[in-house]
Amino acid sequence: MVFKKLMQAMGVGGPKVETVLHNPNTTPGGTVTGEVTIVGGEHDSDILGVKLALKTRVEVESGDNEYASDLEYAKLPIAGAFKLDDEARYSIPFQLPIPWEAPLTHFYGRQLHGTTVGLATELEVARAVDATDLDPIAVHPLPAQERILTAFANLGFQFRNADCEKGRIWGVHQELPFYQEIEYYPPGQYARGIKQLEVTFVSYPQSMEVVLELDKRGGAFTEGRDAFSRFTVDYATVEQTNWEQRLDEFLQKAGRRRGLF
Repeated sequence: MVFKKLMQAMGVGGPKVETVLHNPNTTPGGTVTGEVTIVGGEHDSDILGVKLALKTRVEVESGDNEYASDLEYAKLPIAGAFKLDDEARYSIPFQLPIPWEAPLTHFYGRQLHGTTVGLATELEVARAVDATDLDPIAVHPLPAQERILTAFANLGFQFRNADCEKGRIWGVHQELPFYQEIEYYPPGQYARGIKQLEVTFVSYPQSMEVVLELDKRGGAFTEGRDAFSRFTVDYATVEQTNWEQRLDEFLQKAGRRRGLF
């Protein structure tokens, strides 16, 4: 009996959890639906609760060091405590709202290298090891985000990488404790002054903030520095602007103001 309880506490023969998504593709501000199925193990179990959470890999700065960490956000409890008989099946349908500030994982149907989003399911079991499941989520850009990214591509900027940084951007309202940076190599007309361009979207229901970080090239006797600029894009009027021309003018103006070109 003691051995059996020990094995039970270690999770051997315990309940299992599986999450099935109706559609793993979504956008910021969208909804992911699916069903969580819990299958009883070799013995009865006391389930303390079931919760969902989005999980993203973020870079964390600590002093002079930087390390990567998994960050859970947008948590949603979908069941409270209940008793699960051995080998019984228990299904829970769910609807999980995706935050407007969720990082993008795909663009033009291709995965953005450097960013992943997973849906974590946690089954909390009394006196035993918790059961978990992790399913990838594909977050595609909003039409306004796609328009801005397309404009940068049309200007000749080449995608380099995308990652998430833990922290907040000064002067920008954020709900999430991190933000995504989409990094580009500059084309020839900007390469003399800029080593790379980093684009961040902070989205809301009707509009979004676009934050640009210009990584200035350092010279033989000068140190390169970052320059922040930002502007607001309204979803309702985004197609009324020639963004290639607007962004070129914006970058040239910001560059001249900071002595980049």
